[in-house]
Amino acid sequence: MLVIDTNIWVSYALMPQGQLGSALNGLIGRHLYAFSEATFIELTDVIMRPKFDRFAAPEARGEVLKQIAAGGEWFKPMERVRDCRDPKDNKFLELALAASADGIVTGDQDLLVLSPYRGIPILTLSDAAGKF
Repeated sequence: MLVIDTNIWVSYALMPQGQLGSALNGLIGRHLYAFSEATFIELTDVIMRPKFDRFAAPEARGEVLKQIAAGGEWFKPMERVRDCRDPKDNKFLELALAASADGIVTGDQDLLVLSPYRGIPILTLSDAAGKF
């Protein structure tokens, strides 16, 4: 089970045929991925920002969100943590703990510096693709 950060999903949604899309498709083809209400709300809020209209129509981004949501396993984190220097990223740590995740995939340095977090590796997408 993997937790995939918003920055990875947004890049994937905007350029699914690119190198990142290919790497993420391979990863999620081999591993389940987790969501919580908080992580999916953040993803929806970010991906539907008007600044991304030039990359893909809102309708197309909405369809990608539906596909991403349908493929994920959903968890309700019960433990609150405050270990990340960016408090907005604690929701990914909480989800990883709730899902007993094998790893967190991110490009965010605020999360990467915590690796491993309570035994859970935090990796870039390229590192995760080589490990999982």
